[in-house]
Amino acid sequence: MSQLNKYQKWAFVLPLIAVLIWSLNIAVTRYVADFISPVSISFYRWFVAFLILTPFMLPEVWKQRDLIGPYIPKLAVLSAFGMVLYQGLSYTAAHYTTATNMGIVNAFVPIFTIFISYLILKDRPNRFAIFGSLLSFAGLIYVMSQGHLSSLFAQGGHWGDAVMVLAVGFYAFYGVFLKKWQLQLPLMTSLYIQISFALLYHLPFLLWLGLDSINAENAGSVLYAGVFPSLIAPLLWMVAVQSIGPNRTSIFMNLMPVFTALIASFWLSEHWTIYHTIGGIMILIGIILAQKKTIKMPIQMAKSST
Repeated sequence: MSQLNKYQKWAFVLPLIAVLIWSLNIAVTRYVADFISPVSISFYRWFVAFLILTPFMLPEVWKQRDLIGPYIPKLAVLSAFGMVLYQGLSYTAAHYTTATNMGIVNAFVPIFTIFISYLILKDRPNRFAIFGSLLSFAGLIYVMSQGHLSSLFAQGGHWGDAVMVLAVGFYAFYGVFLKKWQLQLPLMTSLYIQISFALLYHLPFLLWLGLDSINAENAGSVLYAGVFPSLIAPLLWMVAVQSIGPNRTSIFMNLMPVFTALIASFWLSEHWTIYHTIGGIMILIGIILAQKKTIKMPIQMAKSST
């Protein structure tokens, strides 16, 4: 029992490392925006991951082809939402906003998930979810307006934040569809097939927009994106979910804005301002409230009180 408890304590480090990797990737995304186009780094990211996984996964996928076949359409949809639309729009947003803002908007995934779950899964949100979502949304608007709500639409300089909100919305759809379908496939098999579809989806964009070459300025960022946030972080996250459960694991996502802001401050010289603090606190409190469950009164107690 003591060994199990010791293992579980160490398991709490895994999602912490995963969130740190993803936070650093947001800063990397912002840094490399001046050196490579969004569609190019998005393609290279999944191509690097594909090359690393293929020697290990291709034989397994071939053996499991009869099992995989019925899930192909759903895997194609998941890839479109999670790997192409979310990542592609994130790389686009990096051209127009800061890494700090991207990290804050990224923390909005749980709120989007609640309402998309209601639309698709018919999971009715409770009063905490509704109030928390409204509070988080107000915090998001406050950050996007840089503390001046009257200038939100007048300035017209919030294109990057809006694109990032759209990206996060697509990622919420990705999570809801994962829950809805619950594909009976090994996790690595599912990941590999989705990466394969992502490469196919990029081809029309590459033919239209072209593919930037890898050079000394962007090679490190491409390699990091293809290895750490695409492969290592998801694996750490999967192990953590299996070890300490999905609910306790998901809480660590709330650290992403903090990690991203710290990294951006030291590396990109971005400044954390008072409107980041106020808006970030509003968003964080809203997320915590939104994840709070209402306590249902036992039937017998309800009857006795009537």
